[in-house]
Amino acid sequence: MYSVFILTVSDSGYYEQKADFSGPALVDLMKENGYEVVGTGMVPDDRELIKKELIKNASVNLILTTGGTGLGMRDITPEATKDVIDREVPGLAELMRIKSYEVVKSGILSRQVCGTIGSCLVVNLPGSPKAAKENISFILSPLEHALKMLNTEKFNCAGIER
Repeated sequence: MYSVFILTVSDSGYYEQKADFSGPALVDLMKENGYEVVGTGMVPDDRELIKKELIKNASVNLILTTGGTGLGMRDITPEATKDVIDREVPGLAELMRIKSYEVVKSGILSRQVCGTIGSCLVVNLPGSPKAAKENISFILSPLEHALKMLNTEKFNCAGIER
């Protein structure tokens, strides 16, 4: 079972205490898919605070962020993520954008980033509960393979431990 931390990035949730629907929706979906949700958090759209939370929680297998991936002036989750990841995993973000476009044409505008901090995989998701759940669902199969690769000492592309 892989551990996951879910971070909501939202000015209105953080400063105005508006209800967070995306974080809880992701908690439920990840538990339904066999993941152990070890924590959740919320930060405003603040690059330094996002970076701090990503680094602080990088001991888990997977960090999901929700929010801050659009074109708004304060949407900076992808930039904060790029600041702290070691390696980008562009295929996951590309797949989410392509599949999102098939659902709603504006889905192609999402700027999510996926990458690793050591053996932790970080996946940016949109802030809408529906879009966040759809996007993670689009990548569940390759996500499992990625986590296995990151958490197996010697792993080859065929998935056979050496």
